Amino acid sequence: MKTVELTCIGCPLGCSLTATLDDDKVINVTGNSCKIGVDYAHEECTHPTRVLTTTLPVRDGNFPRVAVKTKKPIPKTKIRACMKALKTLEVRAPINVGDILCKDLANTGVSVVATQKVSKIV
Repeated sequence: MKTVELTCIGCPLGCSLTATLDDDKVINVTGNSCKIGVDYAHEECTHPTRVLTTTLPVRDGNFPRVAVKTKKPIPKTKIRACMKALKTLEVRAPINVGDILCKDLANTGVSVVATQKVSKIV
């Protein structure tokens, strides 16, 4: 058995959680003020994911870069591969919020979307 100390990010309380694991399976969670903490501890200990945010270079835009994020969380273990794949991308203006700029990022099945508008310069 082992214990993992976590700070819950599920709500603004930021509870200090202690998860007890047996063979990489969460068997107990303490310190949570709500069920969100229990769910967060299970997810973080067994299959941690993150929403990846960054910027991409833009060609012909009124801004040189566009802010982007993954449409949904990706496995934490895939972050490095995703950043490597994004490093090779350049997008063209015009770009609108929500535009899919990359489908299936690094074989995760997750798209990358724009989080800001970039107009085309003429």
